[in-house]
Amino acid sequence: MKRSTEVEQLSLSEDHLHLLQSFPSLKAAPPTKDWTEVRVHPSYERTVVRAVAQLEETLSEEMKKLFEAELKRVQQYAEDVTLDPDTAHPELILSDDRKQVYDSDVRKNLPDNPERFSYCVNVLGKQSFSSCRFYFEVQVKGKTDWDLGVARESINRKGQITLSPQNGYWTVVLRNGNEYEALDDPPVRLSLKSQPEKVGVFVDHEEGLVSFYDVAAAALIYSFTGCSFTEKLYQFFSPCNNDGELDISLIKPSHYRDDAPLWRKPGIDSKYTFP
Repeated sequence: MKRSTEVEQLSLSEDHLHLLQSFPSLKAAPPTKDWTEVRVHPSYERTVVRAVAQLEETLSEEMKKLFEAELKRVQQYAEDVTLDPDTAHPELILSDDRKQVYDSDVRKNLPDNPERFSYCVNVLGKQSFSSCRFYFEVQVKGKTDWDLGVARESINRKGQITLSPQNGYWTVVLRNGNEYEALDDPPVRLSLKSQPEKVGVFVDHEEGLVSFYDVAAAALIYSFTGCSFTEKLYQFFSPCNNDGELDISLIKPSHYRDDAPLWRKPGIDSKYTFP
């Protein structure tokens, strides 16, 4: 009874240390276990991280080799591209060889023929393509804005234009120097490891494919798949409205397939100028 009374009195105390010291069983150290025979295995975390990093590097190298081989394959279908002045917006200036274009910000007095873009600063390639494969490259180094791709013959060329496959455009665009987008349905924001200086565009009618490549990096930028091409296609270009001179240089690749027509091979006299 006395012990119970002491416990009750101690429980009312605010001196918690005195409460604990009053019970020998609480003051005694808890029993310990002998861990001397227990072996601790070393951590494999660093080893795993290092192995994963090596695997990523190997996969990256193999993917680069695959894209390099793919790029060489599509470059066999390179076409010599010239711009069509009859389609050029009145503000656009084309070089004499029809290989470069930039926006002058000055609207020239040109006939408003049906082929000409009247509102958007666009221009098409001169040659049309149907039921075949073709490839071309465009120099875009130093540009902050551009539109590239292909367009079908029946596109709207008057007034404001929305670039999309539904409207007959398969394009990739650059805005503000670092914002890349594939104007698919719906548009796709692109995250690129580097800024392309030369862009390659490959079209395969039978496969319904339009692919864009970063030529220097031998990397795929974007592919439109499952496309339905029922009309002639033209190369599509826009240097966009920018301060200062912006031009798109159309580069003739140095790869030729064996079955290419003679006029496409270097050293053969033709009406085309090869760089």
